[in-house]
Amino acid sequence: MTAALTIAACAAACAFVVDGAAQVLPQVLPRAGATPERVSLLWLLLAFVVTTVLTRAATRYIRHRADRAPAGARPSGPIRDILINGVHIHHQVWGILLILLVGLLQVAYRPSGAWADVAAAAFGVGAALTLDQFALWLHLEDVYWSPQGRTSVTALITTAIIALALLLGTDPLGLVSTPRGSGAVRWAVTGVLVVNVVAAVVCLLKGKPWLAVVGMFVPGIAWVGAVRLARPRSRWARRYEPGSPRDLLAEERERRHEARWNSVVDFIGGPPSR
Repeated sequence: MTAALTIAACAAACAFVVDGAAQVLPQVLPRAGATPERVSLLWLLLAFVVTTVLTRAATRYIRHRADRAPAGARPSGPIRDILINGVHIHHQVWGILLILLVGLLQVAYRPSGAWADVAAAAFGVGAALTLDQFALWLHLEDVYWSPQGRTSVTALITTAIIALALLLGTDPLGLVSTPRGSGAVRWAVTGVLVVNVVAAVVCLLKGKPWLAVVGMFVPGIAWVGAVRLARPRSRWARRYEPGSPRDLLAEERERRHEARWNSVVDFIGGPPSR
């Protein structure tokens, strides 16, 4: 799949839906308001989702053709793996280059207005292309269609949830605004933020990094992960006596969770190769 084809298709699809979505944003988010920053974030989110869908569709199509091609045959057509001097150039390379380009232009020119929306959409495309192969940079090998490759889909889902939370006006750690009102209200809001951070740290210790990351932006999610049993082989699980009811229950819950989550991930990204 060529980079030009992917980016052009994503840009066309995003342009088709973003203009109308930007018009209805004040009705969808009446309290938050359709600020320029929020409209740019909408561009980013839509570009991210559209690129993810198109990329996964393309890679599943490439695998479908490769599985049915004669041994040694090289697929032809515009949607295929890119080989340069015998080296397979993964689409994360184009995503990284696009992110670097957008970052450079953002620092150098600080675009505003329509150009800020274009930069946001381009960043969303680059982020999707890069995170779609998150498992490859995590394992430093091509595990795209292996069970370990499911991590890429989890990273994509997590990023989409965070972008959606920011679009809805989530203010993690109170970085954008300070609590207003009486002293009691400010102390209450500060207390919730502190509890949220502590819960996210506990999630990390319990072997739930994705819940910890999402929980920083969506209050309440990290709290649920913090009070539930730790995942086996996590730091927190070392406190469980081997063979104890807690240890056995944690193992059983882990198996059920993995089965349910893998079915969702495989539906979105495609099952691993046999």
